[in-house]
Amino acid sequence: VSVGFTAAEIREFVHEYGVQPHGQKRSWLAAQGVSYDRLKRWRDAVFEGDLDRGLVPREGGVMSVPAGKRSALDKARAAERAAHEAEVAKLSARIRELEGTNDALGKAIGLLHALNEHEPGDAPASSDRSSS
Repeated sequence: VSVGFTAAEIREFVHEYGVQPHGQKRSWLAAQGVSYDRLKRWRDAVFEGDLDRGLVPREGGVMSVPAGKRSALDKARAAERAAHEAEVAKLSARIRELEGTNDALGKAIGLLHALNEHEPGDAPASSDRSSS
């Protein structure tokens, strides 16, 4: 559909465009450096064609996916992304917690080894006791 873009990137771009506030879509599109014609081809491929195979429908008629449904799909995708980002943040926090626990346990094990090396009962006895 477009050289230099993967199907996933195009699909994500179309969904991001869909959730932009009314009146700000054109300026957002310009900031991304993508023309409206290119967006329209991508949108046709996402909603009408076969994006994964690079097929865009030929007829220039009205899209079979109504605008309301496209908007609902965009909002559902945005909610899905937000849930995914929240899950990633939660898992990242858990990783940091476990890494901290791992560091603390490593230090505790190191201290136990150090204490075992210097126990008073482990000192070798002098073998020269008979000379007294």
